[in-house]
Amino acid sequence: MTDRGDHDWSEPSWFETGLMSTSDWRAEWISAREGDSLLRGAFSCDQPVTRARLYITAHGLYEAFLNGTRVGDAELTPGYTQYRRRLQVQAYDVTDLVREGGNALAVILADGWYRGQTGALHSPAQWGDRTALLAQLHLWTADGSVVVTGTSSSWRSSPGHIVAADLIAGESVDLSREPAGWSRPTFDDSSWSEVALSGGTAAGLTDSPAPPVRRIEEIRPVSVTSLGDRQIIDLGQNINGWVRLTRLGPAGAPITLTHGEILDAGGDVTTDHLRPDFPFLPAPLPAGMVDVVVPAGGPGEVFEPRRTTHGFRYVRVEGLAKGLTPDDVRGIVVHTDMPRTGWFECSDPRVNALHEAAVWSLRDNACDIPTDCPQRERAGWTGDWQIFAGTAAFLYDIAGFTTKWLRDVAADQWPDGTVANMSPCPPAEGLGSPTAHLNGSAGWGDAVVIVPWRLYEAYGDERILAEMWPAMEAWMTRGFTMARENRHPDRVARRPVPAPHEAYLWDSGFHWGEWLAPGEEPGDFPSFVAADKSDVATAYLAHSAALMARIARVIGRDPAHWETLAAAARDAWQREFITPDGRLIPDTQANHVRALAFDLVPAALRPAVATQLATLVEAAGNHLTTGFLATPDLLPVLADAGRPEVAYALLMQDTEPSWLTMIDRGATTIWERWDGVTPDGVAHESLNHYSKGAVVSFLHRYVAGLTPTAPGYRAFEVRPRPGGGLTWAHAAHESPYGRIEVRWSVTGGGIDLSVSVPPGTTATAVLPDGTTRELTPGEHHLTG
Repeated sequence: MTDRGDHDWSEPSWFETGLMSTSDWRAEWISAREGDSLLRGAFSCDQPVTRARLYITAHGLYEAFLNGTRVGDAELTPGYTQYRRRLQVQAYDVTDLVREGGNALAVILADGWYRGQTGALHSPAQWGDRTALLAQLHLWTADGSVVVTGTSSSWRSSPGHIVAADLIAGESVDLSREPAGWSRPTFDDSSWSEVALSGGTAAGLTDSPAPPVRRIEEIRPVSVTSLGDRQIIDLGQNINGWVRLTRLGPAGAPITLTHGEILDAGGDVTTDHLRPDFPFLPAPLPAGMVDVVVPAGGPGEVFEPRRTTHGFRYVRVEGLAKGLTPDDVRGIVVHTDMPRTGWFECSDPRVNALHEAAVWSLRDNACDIPTDCPQRERAGWTGDWQIFAGTAAFLYDIAGFTTKWLRDVAADQWPDGTVANMSPCPPAEGLGSPTAHLNGSAGWGDAVVIVPWRLYEAYGDERILAEMWPAMEAWMTRGFTMARENRHPDRVARRPVPAPHEAYLWDSGFHWGEWLAPGEEPGDFPSFVAADKSDVATAYLAHSAALMARIARVIGRDPAHWETLAAAARDAWQREFITPDGRLIPDTQANHVRALAFDLVPAALRPAVATQLATLVEAAGNHLTTGFLATPDLLPVLADAGRPEVAYALLMQDTEPSWLTMIDRGATTIWERWDGVTPDGVAHESLNHYSKGAVVSFLHRYVAGLTPTAPGYRAFEVRPRPGGGLTWAHAAHESPYGRIEVRWSVTGGGIDLSVSVPPGTTATAVLPDGTTRELTPGEHHLTG
């Protein structure tokens, strides 16, 4: 035993395991009669219970009650996974809820992702057409015995008050149909229907490394206004969640709540921009997000539709007499309960508002999976999280949340290595679907390599790299195979005999490319699908192969294979997209950004490429022309290339396209498109996408100057780069080693800088005047 010195021993801790194998499950999967949403089963205890655990999951969403008390505080359980392969189980300590004598376990079942509308196409019943429940109680009694009970054919079901519940369409509730006391043991369920055994197994059941989804915050509306026979609620903030309404009308009078992100010219809620519109569909899909409640007329009635979520700021209320006030309504913010770990603030209120909008977009799109938007598609698009995961890891602890999602990315991977566009991937949009050919895009599929690396950078945990390595290898092998075996028809026409480098030029298959770059939005979709995007695809092939080599070193594998492939892909990119006189083609901002960020150009050309990028920005009137993929790297590569003034000009730009245009037009979250709201107030597509909000990493790493230089912030650099008229900035990050803080303010010709270095770490401070200091744990104050 080592000497503990002056330190006390920690308090004793403990843990317990759940059900470790399929043989531990004795309960049976049960399904209710069609249309039934309430289920209940009775059991008895003939002696006091010292410990009780409930293990429960569902095909659909469940909400459990034990003897009339709700079990736990998690929402939307069991969560969203690739149900063909993985289904999460929750475990609850219910010791205090079990009593001697008669007991009742009661459950509300709803469609959820399993049977409800899911994915970009809003297709229903993707994994099955019946909801089902599996629940098992373990009771440890005073004499040391263990009693196990759970779902079986003895359970009963009834329609209940949940008329309909869909994550996209909304929830309909008739409070008059709720059986009084239905979840209590004294309730008589003899008139209820018998349940059916659904024949499911315990295969694929798993726990989750992610925190649960919870009700995180309540928002009081900033206003409630009357508009004819309807009332309009304004929360003042675009959120994900639902509304709690505490003033309802007379019995039997339906109240309809329509949720939206923006008001039309007449002041009414509009959702026209949220109707998914695809060229292969005959008409745009409904926007959904409509809840209906029929009051029972009893005292203290409350409506809170907890089996759906909406992305909204405004709510239209119809069917309720005028006089609704902000005290009658709360916006309930719902998302995965991730701990906050990062903060930023500076002297410019609009930049602070931009940072807050990015934070809110992350919160609103972290609802069990990282979604693209919380209203229109609600899909786990791989490209979006690839772009934003590094930024998110500064702001919140996303380790468990992202690990859970990556396991679905691996589960969704096709036998040929294709990574799906989204995970969990609905069957209607995956392998064998009419849109199967749209999967496997560069920049999207590369999430399988890049996102685990971002986790390693943020938390220093090698395990996710090793776990995802087979999926990474399969994806990268697919990319190099496609490059070697296929050629784009346009290139064949130009160059009938392939050049040797084309064996590493990825110009086949479909790629989203620099999605939604200003002025390059796809018009003719078939032509967009068929277009050659090899400049983007080959860049990612080289970049991800280089990352594979780095990952191999970390997890003890030989990096040589991937170093060779990375060099070959880089050479192919150079031969194809650098002209003999040293210019890049295509001559776009995005291509120059990628060339610098991915180290694709020879060192001797980097200054010229950076100069041309700055020239392209200035030629656009200090506006960006990048889309999804290149935007996060735009400002950093300019700053690193010695052109911070151009980066700041873009950051502070307040005419379209720009980030501050969003803020000036009232955005409280980041838009999907740069023209998300036009000057005359017309909205386009989602107003709540985090991807373009990745710009706030520039605020953390360049404005505040805080950058990790070793995994998990074991070492970090503090190098503020003041500009844009900013006079002070502050950033803080709860690293795995403790809290890091950076503060600076302009004083005369230099800055005053304060840095907090947590135990177990080291830091290097670089001041604008070139002064460099090595910092040990503690508080440091520097001037330079």
